[in-house]
Amino acid sequence: MTCALPQQYACMSRTLTAPSSDAEKKPVDLSAARQTLGRDEPTQAFLRYLRQERQASEHTVKNYFLDLAHFLHLNQEIEVDGRCCWQLVSDRAARRFAAALAASGRQRSSINRKLSSLRSFYRFLMRENLAPANPFHLISGVKTGRRLPMTLDVTQVSTLLDAPGAYWGRQRAAGRQDQRGDAEFAAARDTAILEVIYSGGLRISEAMGINLEDIDFLGNVFKVRGKGRKERLCYLGKPAAKALREYLRLREDRGLAGRRTPGPLFLNLAGGRLTTRSVERSFKLYVHEAGLPADCTPHKLRHSFATHMLAAGADLREVQDLLGHASLTSTQIYTHIDIARLVEVYAKAHPKA
Repeated sequence: MTCALPQQYACMSRTLTAPSSDAEKKPVDLSAARQTLGRDEPTQAFLRYLRQERQASEHTVKNYFLDLAHFLHLNQEIEVDGRCCWQLVSDRAARRFAAALAASGRQRSSINRKLSSLRSFYRFLMRENLAPANPFHLISGVKTGRRLPMTLDVTQVSTLLDAPGAYWGRQRAAGRQDQRGDAEFAAARDTAILEVIYSGGLRISEAMGINLEDIDFLGNVFKVRGKGRKERLCYLGKPAAKALREYLRLREDRGLAGRRTPGPLFLNLAGGRLTTRSVERSFKLYVHEAGLPADCTPHKLRHSFATHMLAAGADLREVQDLLGHASLTSTQIYTHIDIARLVEVYAKAHPKA
């Protein structure tokens, strides 16, 4: 039965068949699907909704877009005359898509994210009268056991925070500046970045979004914009403040910006805002320098901040506010980390364990 939809999205009525299992075995090339979605008005309207109404980050918007592209790649039947006929997707097709994802060997979290993206997309289409129903409404996500995030102990954190200075010190001693530019500046800047992330328990994107005017050295606080662009105040510890002042001095000496010039706090050597990708690349060098596991990421400093705060007696709700968690449940996992560590210590140290 043809649905009564706006004329610009009216497509021929037919039943959407499920993706074949062979399609999932082939390498996924989403280029064609991405091009189609790039000119698909419902998709573009959804992305605008995410940015403007949901205040989603560009990283989140990109993930939604790629999830839709993956679905379209496996369900090319809904593309008719260059248009995506989203109303053709049936409950059965949604179930088969979920089954194809489960059979693909993907991580459970990845499968659940893709299904959640499609559910959200169809809720939007229904709100805009572009689809008669949500075929993903009754599709349950894959059950996952929540893994405890990896954290660093205090000694490991200290070693990591010292790693930029140690790494670039060796580069200078060897007479190598590397393509990253001035070693002294890189060491000071990256030390300040790591100190600020650990001092405030920040996500790396939050740290890269800080502007100079967000820093209050007198009050020992700084402002960050978290998920949904919600603002919160974080504390600036003495080591972080000292590292920031040294970085700002070198930043001014190199003519990149004045110590009071408003704008991005952390700059690249061209004077532009430093990107998260650039920090992640450098972080791998510092992880190796500190002798830490290769899978250690900047986010582990945020995990470690929360765990260390709770272990030192901080109130759970206070840590929730510092992390910018909307739900206390997200913060409670760090109490389990501390308990798990105590159990491990007990098992190793207690004579009757």
